[in-house]
Amino acid sequence: MRLKFSLLLLSILSAMTIFAAPPVEEGKSIFISRCAACHNINKTLTGPALAGVDQRRSIDWIINFVHSSQSMVKNGDKDAVTLFNQFNNIPMPDHNDLTDAQIKNVVEYIKTEAKPVEEEKAPFAKPSKLRPNYTPLTANNYGFFIAFLSIIALLVGTLLFAVRVKEYERMVTGRE
Repeated sequence: MRLKFSLLLLSILSAMTIFAAPPVEEGKSIFISRCAACHNINKTLTGPALAGVDQRRSIDWIINFVHSSQSMVKNGDKDAVTLFNQFNNIPMPDHNDLTDAQIKNVVEYIKTEAKPVEEEKAPFAKPSKLRPNYTPLTANNYGFFIAFLSIIALLVGTLLFAVRVKEYERMVTGRE
């Protein structure tokens, strides 16, 4: 009897861990559905870029701000007021229905997606990243070569014609 109970308990626990979303996946789904309209992790949009938010602010501050940013602004929180003013006084919507654990999962997702800030280097520092601004010619571009040679022949013909016209004009007028 005890063995059956233990096996049942073990199977229930394993099913819960299999079907429960990992924290990062839950954070990703919340971020995409709620945050991505105004925020990007690595770029500033309507709201600030969120990469490194866990290093700039405490997790308690982040949770309070997500739950009600405007109450923090009204209470005079220096960082909240600065963000509000920096982003054209556009208020962030309140997300009171998110639990503290869900907000922490979003922060964990942001940590996994944040790209490290690379120093600006000269273009030749990463030659594999360079891409030419033109399409190189290949031997299969016969149309281009035929058109190019035709234009050259036309120019040479025009110059020869001009020389012949000038020679004829000199001959008619009697000037040498």
